[in-house]
Amino acid sequence: MNLTEAFRMSLAAIWANKLRSALTLVGIIAGVASIITVMTGISVLQNTMEQEMSILGTTTFQVQKWAAGGPLSDEERRKIMRRKPITVEQANAIRERVKSVDLVGAELWSFGFTAKYREKSTNPNVTICGGTPEYALNNTHYILSGRNITEEDIKVGRSVAVIGPKIVEALFPFIDPIDQQIKVDGRKYRVVGVFEEKSSAFGGGFDNYCLIPISRYLRVYGMRDNNGRERSVNVTVRAKSPEIVADAIEETRGVLRAIRNVDPREDDDFTIYSNDSQIKNFNNMTAGVKVGAFLIGIIALVVAGIGIMNIMLVSVTERTKEIGIRKSLGAKRKNILTQFLLEAVVLCNIGGVFGVIAGFFLGNLLSVFTGMEPSVPLEWAVGGLVFCTSVGMLFGMWPAMVAARMNPIEALRYE
Repeated sequence: MNLTEAFRMSLAAIWANKLRSALTLVGIIAGVASIITVMTGISVLQNTMEQEMSILGTTTFQVQKWAAGGPLSDEERRKIMRRKPITVEQANAIRERVKSVDLVGAELWSFGFTAKYREKSTNPNVTICGGTPEYALNNTHYILSGRNITEEDIKVGRSVAVIGPKIVEALFPFIDPIDQQIKVDGRKYRVVGVFEEKSSAFGGGFDNYCLIPISRYLRVYGMRDNNGRERSVNVTVRAKSPEIVADAIEETRGVLRAIRNVDPREDDDFTIYSNDSQIKNFNNMTAGVKVGAFLIGIIALVVAGIGIMNIMLVSVTERTKEIGIRKSLGAKRKNILTQFLLEAVVLCNIGGVFGVIAGFFLGNLLSVFTGMEPSVPLEWAVGGLVFCTSVGMLFGMWPAMVAARMNPIEALRYE
């Protein structure tokens, strides 16, 4: 008997006991679906996070006082709060001293403002960024029309602004916003440019930004926030090429440690992060979820495997006479073993296929309700089916061996 014939007989046996087979499949489907659902959901999130984090570009990294993300202990949080703020002068020092970079931008942020033009106004969710001309390139937030802020705007401290498309939509639905005068937080600014649309799947307000010269920002808001805390500048730094990003980071780190008087025995009192470090942080945060889902799936599959073993033992008992007839006609032990083992493997893989389909569907519900890009992690699908095959072989081996070892005479007498 060849494998094709054994496979055909396995399918016939499964089909002959449809209800029993269906009940057996439930455990397999649940186990595989639980793994694939979580992995698909995380893959959807990860793909979207990578797109969101690509705001910095492949050659750009950021320096800031605060942590770049991830869970912090109370001690770590207090330690970061005690750090000295990063200043515009330190950003200028990076620009002057670090030879491996070509663009260094400085940014200060305030949130929750209303923009107005005549009788029209936006929701109170406009973000004001006091920045330098490098903002657009370093943050991949390009100018659609008009112009960027300039070094002359910085020097003079002009009341000019580059606004996002959501602000344009709310204030200028029918007219060109360029050279129009708006009020943001009650202060007048002349619109000199409009950003391209840069929406966020996580609800980020990229399109509600209002970029003004950093010198104007400091004149209006000063270096202390409403709580009296000194503001810290975010510095965006672009390396001259992707190949020297790591070198640029180390050179920047050395310059900052020197001008901030950090003791050689102490850790950095600032944070440097890039797209890669952000993605690594995200993967570290989701690692526990992946392991948990994998363990739950394995437990479900092991329980399902025990159920398959019991059902296969019942099947062997029910088909004792059939086994006796086959052996009397010349079937060898390995033929019987192959048939029953293949039956268990096929049963597991049928459940695995349905589990993979269900997992992809459930995992991508996240993309349906959030607008994120769907994902199909095929490597986990293949892994799930390989594991199902292993479960079928492991738990199907004992019933198959019981069937193969039957005495044909006793099997023929069985009623």
